[in-house]
Amino acid sequence: MKKLSNEVKSHLNKARESAILAVETYNRPGTVFRSSGYIVLMAIAWTALFHSIFLKNGVKPFYVKAKSGRYVRYEKIDGDNKAWELKECVRRFYEDDHPPVRKNLEFFIGLRNRIEHRNMPQLDDQIFGECQALLLNFEVLLTTEYGTHNSLNESLAIALQFSTITPDGKAKALRHLQSKSYHSVSEYVNRFRSSLSADIEQSMEYSYRVFLVPKTGNHATSSDIAVEFINLNALDDDSRHEFERAVTLLKTRESAVAHPGKMKPSDVARNVQSRLGIKFGTNDHTRCWKHFNIRPPTNADDPTKCDVRYCQYDVPHGDYIYTNEWEELLVSRLSDPERFKKVVGKVPEIVSEAEE
Repeated sequence: MKKLSNEVKSHLNKARESAILAVETYNRPGTVFRSSGYIVLMAIAWTALFHSIFLKNGVKPFYVKAKSGRYVRYEKIDGDNKAWELKECVRRFYEDDHPPVRKNLEFFIGLRNRIEHRNMPQLDDQIFGECQALLLNFEVLLTTEYGTHNSLNESLAIALQFSTITPDGKAKALRHLQSKSYHSVSEYVNRFRSSLSADIEQSMEYSYRVFLVPKTGNHATSSDIAVEFINLNALDDDSRHEFERAVTLLKTRESAVAHPGKMKPSDVARNVQSRLGIKFGTNDHTRCWKHFNIRPPTNADDPTKCDVRYCQYDVPHGDYIYTNEWEELLVSRLSDPERFKKVVGKVPEIVSEAEE
């Protein structure tokens, strides 16, 4: 590799340091809005990495104001050339290609734009896979362009994981505190994911999904390494079969409960009433799904035509189940008395202590 210019080195160092700081922010105990800081810092890291690559390849990552022959005049901001932001870097780098890595970046560009203009709800559990892929993709491009000696591996450690609260329980508590901002950002997340092809959605470069499996050691030397990443492509047939069998057992246990996290109409009505402190029954719920048109009417020719973000048809039982996002939508929209009257068709009534 030829010697790098000081300008390229400066952007490269900025990229590496921003990525390390992003991981430190995410892994720091006690950090409440860890995803927010991580996303912003990783956006800086990716932008700096792209700038370094462009400069290394003789491309100036700046917006051109005027060009005449060899003379180029760039747009200025506070006296400096206006550099390409991350969205423009992605467009220029990938051009007409749309690999999972690009989709992962586009996901976070949209998410970052939202958290910069409003309070970011706690979504750590929901977007962990995308966050992990964002870092691993960064590492791959970094080492591809600048060699393994620039890898972040030596600077990072694996974060310790512990919790006695179920993910569903944590999510409910946090959504209760941040319903309005949660709905807006969660709606973006669901809409983006639903727009992906199956190949991209299942790609580890878009979202990195893992099982954390306890590892036992039969003797001292076998337990020296507490965490081990396994390359499936490097395993022989017998080892791969055993590994896949173990993962299948985990999946079986994980999916033992049908429709986890989904609710019946009565559940939604009870939760909305409790959170808003106003009377809200299943008849009110019916008026709401009709108003927002999230599912077809009863006895429709095709009962499956639902807005899957909010409602899904349960074929075995021949009825509908509703998502947490639907509850959040109702809480957000019906918190305004005028909108409640318009949607439900009556003035909201405060729930008495005896009815709570």
